[in-house]
Amino acid sequence: MARFKALLVGAVALAVSAGSVFAQTTVKWLHIEANPVVVKLWEEVARDFEAKNPGVKVEMQYLENEAYKAKAPTLLQSRDRPHIIYSWAGGVLKSQAEAGVLEDITPAMQGYKDNLSASAVDAFTVDGKIYGVPYGVSQVGFMANKDLLAKAGVDAGKIVTYDDLLDAVKKLKAAGITPLAVGGADKWPVHFYWTNLAMRLGGKAAIQAALKGQDGGFEGETFQKSGELFKQLVDLQPFQNGFLGFKSQQAIGHFGDGKAAMLLAISSFYHTQKVFAVDKAGIPDDKLAWINFPTVPGGKGQPSDTLGGINGWLVTKGAPKEAVAFLKHFVSAEPQKRLAAGNFIVPVYKGAEAGLGSAFMRNIAQNIASSSYHQNFYDQDLGPSVGRVVNDATTEIAAGTMTPKQAAKAIQDAFRQGN
Repeated sequence: MARFKALLVGAVALAVSAGSVFAQTTVKWLHIEANPVVVKLWEEVARDFEAKNPGVKVEMQYLENEAYKAKAPTLLQSRDRPHIIYSWAGGVLKSQAEAGVLEDITPAMQGYKDNLSASAVDAFTVDGKIYGVPYGVSQVGFMANKDLLAKAGVDAGKIVTYDDLLDAVKKLKAAGITPLAVGGADKWPVHFYWTNLAMRLGGKAAIQAALKGQDGGFEGETFQKSGELFKQLVDLQPFQNGFLGFKSQQAIGHFGDGKAAMLLAISSFYHTQKVFAVDKAGIPDDKLAWINFPTVPGGKGQPSDTLGGINGWLVTKGAPKEAVAFLKHFVSAEPQKRLAAGNFIVPVYKGAEAGLGSAFMRNIAQNIASSSYHQNFYDQDLGPSVGRVVNDATTEIAAGTMTPKQAAKAIQDAFRQGN
């Protein structure tokens, strides 16, 4: 009997031991990537991590961009929240950190963070605490179809000032070509016009003053003037028919199908204009131009100033330590070089940018590197409440239902209420 008990105890111990060896830790990773080529590459990196970490499974979950923004607050409050979520940093990240739904990963980032762009790490730092891992940087500018521009007698290289842009729009319309595609239904693509104009008019000093409530805040001269200049463009009716009903992906595809000459785009649309084109080929590199947002007369902003994103991944509160381990594997030299070689991102891992495979993306990387002021998207930087009003108000200008003065006041009222 004693021997039986000993065997029983030994069997139980062995079972417990085996259970701990094969215990499964699942890292739930929520993303918004719509490009299947990128997703396939990510899956390969995840499977490689699993192979190197027995007992860990990385479970990828997808939400469309706007659905993600709408559901993120509820998801983050759920007990079954994802462990890793996508982020544009800025004020939205700050709000999430203050709400206590993110994990402070500062200790785990020591040493590793030195491999990354310091400014990118700073973007995921709030009050000295690191809450996420940056992934890539981007620039907003005009993608242009050289063939369509040529039909209207427009040279992309000569669109330098805002007047040049307005003149190009007039020539394109006269030639029966839609000048600009935009996803008005999603609104955030529209705010790029107003934001870029504010940057060109006032430079870094203008938004810094507005954030301090100086010079009239977002109701001040710089921001009213940016709305007035945007209205000059809107009055030319430059967008595709029904633009207010187009989602961003539809507008990107519209450009990729050759139905509009230009698209004010995030540089990552280099690939998605192909993904969303009907033929899945889009505009080929030799027909695709990039135009930095034009300067404005008397503007205080530098022509080299850039608007764009510093995107990455946040770790949610209570996530297993394997979530951070995976992100450090995911944003490491080899995966970042592979993404750069495919021209999917401008990487943040030091040295990986040398692998960018196209002249188009190397140009973007150089623009960002040469910029002394890289402004994050306003709708993210100003936090969810103010950012939503920025998107709403600027789209109202495009729709002709709000004046530039009313739009600036709405944004300032939202900022004052939130601060």
